Amino acid sequence: MLIEKIIETAKDAGDIMLSAKRPKIMEKEGHANFCTETDEKIQAFLIERLEKILPEASFLGEEDGQDVFEEKMSSGYCFVLDPIDGTSNFIFEYRPSVVSIGLLKDGEPYMAVVYNPYDEMLFSSVIGQGTYMNGEKIMSSDSPLSDSLAVFGTAPYYTELRDKSFEMAKELLPKCVDLRRSGTAAWDMCCTALGRTSLYFELKIQLWDYAAAALIASEAGCKVTDIEGNPLSYRGATSCLCMARGVTENPFK
Repeated sequence: MLIEKIIETAKDAGDIMLSAKRPKIMEKEGHANFCTETDEKIQAFLIERLEKILPEASFLGEEDGQDVFEEKMSSGYCFVLDPIDGTSNFIFEYRPSVVSIGLLKDGEPYMAVVYNPYDEMLFSSVIGQGTYMNGEKIMSSDSPLSDSLAVFGTAPYYTELRDKSFEMAKELLPKCVDLRRSGTAAWDMCCTALGRTSLYFELKIQLWDYAAAALIASEAGCKVTDIEGNPLSYRGATSCLCMARGVTENPFK
């Protein structure tokens, strides 16, 4: 099955991440926006492997840049790759970092795999078939926000959003048990899918950050929208609000 081949590819990519020594930073584009030689090595590996699995697919990877969405995604299959989601974590050995593989079909989410090699936790979804973690079906929490942890991202590459991000976090804090910040959007959504947290928000993430994880969360019963409650477009950057089953209202409205 296709999803099983994608899962094996993600695991092998995770092995590359685990075997990497302290990484050399290859590029820095804007505040805290890092790329390492390991990012590039894993992306090249993913493309080489996935091309053999699904030859008709096109590819969009984080290392391709941020203005190449529409042409690749308008029709057919497109793999959207984040070889290391949580590159800053990877550089500073602050866990976790994850491999993220999303497969779009005609511009809509179709399959998804996110792998945390440090904890050997692999999340997978096929549209309409639920979400699995290491082969076991999972569902998001049905607890209310007041009895749950929440997690947020600081949109660190976009300094103009910094103040608003923390204002919203301050607004959210009294409505939940406590807040957490992991440094990887894909992992945050997977934790909400798993029931560790009940809400994740961030004011700007890129397609490769959410192409896989948003499907994983949705198939686990989460509601995944932009911060205003609109459906995600899967066409580029967006804000994101991911709420587990027990969170029935947008806490920012």
